[in-house]
Amino acid sequence: QVQLVESGGGLVQPGGSLRLSCVASGSIFSISVMGWYRQAPGQERELVASITRGGSTSYVDSVKGRFTISTNNVKNLVYLQMNSLKPEDTAVYYCNAVSTYDITYWGKGTLVTVSS
Repeated sequence: QVQLVESGGGLVQPGGSLRLSCVASGSIFSISVMGWYRQAPGQERELVASITRGGSTSYVDSVKGRFTISTNNVKNLVYLQMNSLKPEDTAVYYCNAVSTYDITYWGKGTLVTVSS
């Protein structure tokens, strides 16, 4: 089992920055990929960014050049640095982990609101 807890959401003005953090606990040795998803009101949840245990990253086109995903050496923390935020980035952001057994884990989410 893996438990995920997000933090760092909040209200920010357009053009501002936020850093989201996700702490993983439990069987972290089994995690092969971690990522951040988001879900805006009335929309489907979408993958924003992911990072493999080997450090390979991927991003949805809408955040490329603005968001950066990273982990610490122990691989129990994953960050999402969000710069140049836009109103359309407003959503609940969820931390996600997939184990080598193809089991998916989710955090409860943290709300990011981009508004003036």
